Amino acid sequence: MDKIIEYILDQTKAILAIDSPTGYTKDGANYLMEEYKKLGYEPVMTVKGGVLVDLGGQNDKDGLLVEAHMDTLGAMVCEIKGNGRLRLTPLGGLNPNNAEAENCRVITRFNGKYEGTFQLNNASIHVNRDYNDTKRGYDAMEVVLDHKVFSKEDTEKLGIMVGDIVAFDPRTTITSEGYIKSRFLDDKLSVGILLGLAKFLKENNIIPKRRIYQHITVYEEVGHGACGTVPDGVTEILSVDMGCVGEGLGCQEHQVSICAKDGRGPYNYEVVSKLIEAAKAKELDYAVDVYPYYSSDADAALTAGYDVKHGLIGAGVYASHGYERSHVDGVKNTLELLKAYIQM
Repeated sequence: MDKIIEYILDQTKAILAIDSPTGYTKDGANYLMEEYKKLGYEPVMTVKGGVLVDLGGQNDKDGLLVEAHMDTLGAMVCEIKGNGRLRLTPLGGLNPNNAEAENCRVITRFNGKYEGTFQLNNASIHVNRDYNDTKRGYDAMEVVLDHKVFSKEDTEKLGIMVGDIVAFDPRTTITSEGYIKSRFLDDKLSVGILLGLAKFLKENNIIPKRRIYQHITVYEEVGHGACGTVPDGVTEILSVDMGCVGEGLGCQEHQVSICAKDGRGPYNYEVVSKLIEAAKAKELDYAVDVYPYYSSDADAALTAGYDVKHGLIGAGVYASHGYERSHVDGVKNTLELLKAYIQM
């Protein structure tokens, strides 16, 4: 396997193992700061908590900002119930159907972490006659803590309180056939790819024709990840996020997806056209798609008022916001498109 691809996969697994639900990303950001430093860069922690890196380049008046986000879906404790179990409110679009029976961690503010499982209320099918008919929702589900607690007071004694973050197990695995399966490939797989691009440029002493910046954002899952931190001279933002895979779309997990339009509207016509040209020139396996229910960091930047062109690409990811699946070939195609595009 190519050393850069192997590095991307290793970094993706490492980042996926760090809990970073939106609103609680400091551990992931600290890890990325150190990794960029190891690669020979000088990353900057933004006030919001993201990571901004200058990769260098010749034309700093026509800069390109490449973005991916490290924040993930998760939840927050909104009630300690009378039986000592926890009712949750989602952080981002975590669908309770996709999280049922998943192991999780409650991250308290002052008393460490506690293990548990997100279950349907009264989750024993031999006891609950309505088990099959109950609609899954946050009011009908709870975290069952792996501690001997039977009352609200028992749980409070552990130091758990309303407002604590709940992180879910990613269950990351890479199969012998090259399939990458995990929660939160959206968008930690892209973070791994951007690290790989940074490593490739540094090791090969490549100075791009344009000034290139990378921004690993936070709060993307709640819509304002890239509403700030655009360096002077940047004229274009390229989001690298998950490529949608599903009925009615052309992309598969083995491909790089180029998004022409999402739920917010069309991407810049010139940018999309150049991405397609680059993919064709390199004979990459790609698809151009319209994402019906989607928005990106690039959308957020334009909404915030930045006068820039914008685009969106990503490795194909199936079962978005659930137990997601991509493929090593999708990673390769995405990396190669980025390498070609920044030199156009």
